[in-house]
Amino acid sequence: MSRDRSPGGTADHHAGFACFVGRPNVGKSTLLNALVGEKIAITSDKPQTTRRAIRGIVTRPDAQLVVVDTPGMHKPRTLLGERLGEVIRGVWSDVDVIGFCVPADEAIGPGDRRIMADLAHDAPRTPVLGIVTKTDKVGPEAIAKQLLALSQVREFADVIPVSAVRGDQVGLLTDLLVAQLPESPRLYPDGEVTDEPVETLIAELVREAALDGVRDELPHSLAVLVSEMMPRERAPGRAPLTDVFATIYVERDSQKSIVLGHKGSRLASVGRRSRVGIEKLLGTQVYLDLHVTVAKEWQRDPKQLRKLGFDG
Repeated sequence: MSRDRSPGGTADHHAGFACFVGRPNVGKSTLLNALVGEKIAITSDKPQTTRRAIRGIVTRPDAQLVVVDTPGMHKPRTLLGERLGEVIRGVWSDVDVIGFCVPADEAIGPGDRRIMADLAHDAPRTPVLGIVTKTDKVGPEAIAKQLLALSQVREFADVIPVSAVRGDQVGLLTDLLVAQLPESPRLYPDGEVTDEPVETLIAELVREAALDGVRDELPHSLAVLVSEMMPRERAPGRAPLTDVFATIYVERDSQKSIVLGHKGSRLASVGRRSRVGIEKLLGTQVYLDLHVTVAKEWQRDPKQLRKLGFDG
């Protein structure tokens, strides 16, 4: 992770990288969005929604914090799962501070302890903050109990409860992360909130809409790729319009039927809902062309994984 992106900064300015780690569905992406103040990472109630290391950038006068949201750690069952594990370990071995997240409404279990053991092995000198997320879901007594349980797992640089939904203690968490950063000039220009390619952000918005309401194995089998994006030529005086062409990939014909819905009704709904976020992202009207195709067992196929951007 390069530190020479921008010459800005002063002698007492701090900048660096943090990452959030934890089991799937513990609120890491929602927390990233809350810190940045904008929607950078998609969110869903489906475990393993995050599949990439998404960077969000928090810039303030005294510091620039680059927060990396990582996929949830779990025992891999496919080649994709193995590669996501490699992504996570590559991130946490190269950041200045790690935020380990556990939700307030779930007991700390073997999965959490396994991640802690991996952290101790892979990043033994990196400071770790213990973060109890989703505090809006429980009362003060349950929060206190979870804070105590978390503090007994290992020695943390600090332990803090937060609610990304309500914004509780998000500012304090930012301060605690910044306190662990080295003295450094800015790493990104002012105004940037992420360095993700716009095509990736669009694909993620489509996937988020497609995940809504589905169940069973489909969330894990669904991927999106933007194949083309271009401004459309329009008559003078007409509002700008961007054409976006994207493909939703699934692994079986039965899954394709689910995504399409009756006479294509569900796919049309996915298009309508994702278009709202895409237009906000691009700042123009959008014509969104969606197709659904079957790529059998793509999570286990190296060639398909490369095509979908999960390079080994």
